[in-house]
Amino acid sequence: MERLQAHRKFFAELITASARISQTNPRLELAFATVPRENFVGPGPWKIFTGSGSIETPSDDPAFLYQDVVVSIAPDRGINNGQPLLHAISIAALNPVEGETVLHIGAGTGYYTAILAELVGTTGSLVAYEIEPDLAARAEHNLSSWSNVTVEHRSGAKGPLPDCDAIYVSAGATAPLGVWLDALHPNGRLLFPLTSADTHGAGAMLLLTRVSPDDFRARFLSPAMFIPCVAARDENAAARLSAAFKRGDYHKVRSLHRNSPPDETSWCAGNGWWLSTSQIS
Repeated sequence: MERLQAHRKFFAELITASARISQTNPRLELAFATVPRENFVGPGPWKIFTGSGSIETPSDDPAFLYQDVVVSIAPDRGINNGQPLLHAISIAALNPVEGETVLHIGAGTGYYTAILAELVGTTGSLVAYEIEPDLAARAEHNLSSWSNVTVEHRSGAKGPLPDCDAIYVSAGATAPLGVWLDALHPNGRLLFPLTSADTHGAGAMLLLTRVSPDDFRARFLSPAMFIPCVAARDENAAARLSAAFKRGDYHKVRSLHRNSPPDETSWCAGNGWWLSTSQIS
């Protein structure tokens, strides 16, 4: 156990240092050092995703999990545990704090749900949504030690959703869904992968902060690839996003608007929403 704790501690230091957040977010580092990843990825040996296919760990030693690797949790469906570095960058930007209510959509088996639960603490609460029945059952079991977490086996892309301070989505959508935006408190945050028609689910992590019911500050954090979010995909929007991402200028996005016509600052527009390169004053 002491050996694994040492691996976990080094992993947390390595991930947060690589994300350049170790000095500014010690609580996130502690969360990564606290949550045992081996409890969320099933029995080993494990299949590790790479750009040229998967490789298998030599044994079921959990030490192999404490690297910046993507671990398969349902290989038959292409579902994995996610890249720790990408999630560290994303969760740091979402910045859940103690006492907040957070929704995690596409929770998988619950590893990053547990990280979020550590950050909101016992005075906060977290609702995890997972549409795959076997993964939802595993998440409910894996998260039973966190009294501030509720797991719901259903789509998080459909209402009703509880009012909340932040939403973290771990599957690719082609739009900021109204049901997500409407659930946010004033100054609430939504972070999700906005992904295109690319067959690999390519896109980028988009962070939105509510200024008014129809206006949100917006910025892209980093490129990302995710499996599709069920009930959050539209082919026409995906095609428009493919064209927008190909321009390579997504870093210019500064705001999101709803229920208004796009103007000359529009980066990409969908059904009832558009992203703008103009900041909200």
